[in-house]
This record gives sequence, C-alpha cells and structure tokens, in this order.
Amino acid sequence: MRLGMMLAALIGLSAAPAPQPEEAKPQFSIGAIADAQYAAEPDAPPRLYHTTPDKLAAAVADFNRQKLAFVVHLGDFIDKDWPSYDALLPVARKLKHPWHFVLGNHEFAIDDAHKPQVPAKLGMPARYYSFAQQGWLFIVTDGNDLSSYAWPEGSPEHQRSMEAHAALYADKPLWDGGIGDAQMRWIDAQLAEADRKGLKAMIFSHFPLWPENPHNLWNAPAVMALLERHPSAKIWLDGHNHEGNYGVRAGIHYVNLKAMLDTPETSYARLDFFADKVVVHGTGRQQDLTLPLR
Repeated sequence: MRLGMMLAALIGLSAAPAPQPEEAKPQFSIGAIADAQYAAEPDAPPRLYHTTPDKLAAAVADFNRQKLAFVVHLGDFIDKDWPSYDALLPVARKLKHPWHFVLGNHEFAIDDAHKPQVPAKLGMPARYYSFAQQGWLFIVTDGNDLSSYAWPEGSPEHQRSMEAHAALYADKPLWDGGIGDAQMRWIDAQLAEADRKGLKAMIFSHFPLWPENPHNLWNAPAVMALLERHPSAKIWLDGHNHEGNYGVRAGIHYVNLKAMLDTPETSYARLDFFADKVVVHGTGRQQDLTLPLR
C-alpha cells in the first residue's frame, strides 16, 4: 500500500506542469490621456462634448486602481471658455496620483485676460518644464510658444509669433503652433544633461512631429533634428490629431494618442516602462503599442 502511494505520488510529481517564469514587471508605469476637450456645448459629431466628464471620471477611477507614478494629460483639456476648467478640474482632482498637464491650443480658446493664468490653473510650475523619474527625464514642452492664439493680442509674444509665421511658416495652419528659439535651447540643454547622466528621455507635447501631418508643429523638422542629436531622446508623446498616429524615425518613436473626446467609448492608455522598451496598453479606441528603445 505504501509502495503504491509512493508510486502514485511520484507519477503525480512527474506529470505536474513545469513552473512558468513570472512575467517581467515594469520598472514603473504612467497614465496618459489626450484631448478630453470639454465644453458646455451641444455635441458636434464627432465631438461628443457631453461625454467628457463621465469618460474622464471613469479613466480616473481606473487609474486609481493601478500603481502609477503619475498621469499626463497631453493638451486640450477644454475646448473653449474659461468656466470649462471649473467644470472639469473637480473630476480630475479625484485622481490619487500626481497630474502633469501639457498646454494645447484649445487651452487658450478663452478671453485674453485669462490666457496668462492657464498654467497656474492647471497646477503647472511653468509653460514648459522637466522632471526625473527612475532613470527617465520627462520634458513637458509648450508647442504654443509661437502661435496666433496663446498670447494676448498686441503682446510682444503675439507679435513675435505672427512675424515668425509670416516669415517662416506661412503655409502652416494657424491652429497649430511652434517652439521658439529660447525653448529650443532649453530642450537642447535638457537632453544634453540627460545624455551626460545616462538618462532616457520622453518628451511630452500637444503637437505631433512625425509622420508628416497637417497637425504637426510649425517647426517639426527643426525639433526632430534637435532630438536626433541626443541619444537620450527615446519617445515623443502627443495628442492634437484626434485620429492618432504613430511613426519611428532615427530610432525615436513618435506616438500620437487618440482623443478621448471623439468616441462614444473612451480613449486613454497606461505606459509600462522596462529597461529596453515601453509598452502602451490602450483602453477603448487607443491601440496597444510596444516601443523598443534605441
């Protein structure tokens, strides 16, 4: 009897499946949303304004169930009108993780008097800034630096923008924007420091750079040339083009997330950071992506 039990035990052991290797865990994860774009307006399909508060609330609840370093909104938090911020920000404030906001063109579809107040309203330390997280440098850019809409009319910044558009970017849409010389030098210095320290860099923008598209920054070629000089530059993450887009050039990934606004379901993502790749896990209309790091 004992021998039979021993044989059965041995047979059972030999038939047991081999243990599977545990799936690798990311070093850290973040959440990302593009173009929530709320307005107290009737829907104008495909723009489903009335759906934004509930979709943002559901995304916040989902993110709150996950372990995230932070969540970034990639611009166009509102569609227009200063009071729209007060309608949507209470929903965003239910997030348990830190927020980082990027300025989009619709952030400034408000009266001139409030335009200088937008970064503070969103809790931003400045219109563009950077911060480090577990071996990565995150660079928040301002693609409205040169623009027809982001500065009060008659201001030096508005005049500089319109002169630049007339001289250099007259074929580019006025609902896009550009990065000015001072910010370009700042981005260059940030990436040079990341190169020196061995950091990887992800750059946040509202505006795409690549592939070629009418939504891209006015000076997209110059910005891409700058990024390509720095081995630290790995991923450019943006919104603005509501249909989304993706391309890779010189080993740098250009990821345009789909808009949360223009869908009856939703659209947002979690990004998992590994030593050799970043994995985008899309929700709703946003597709999954795997981005090997150069």
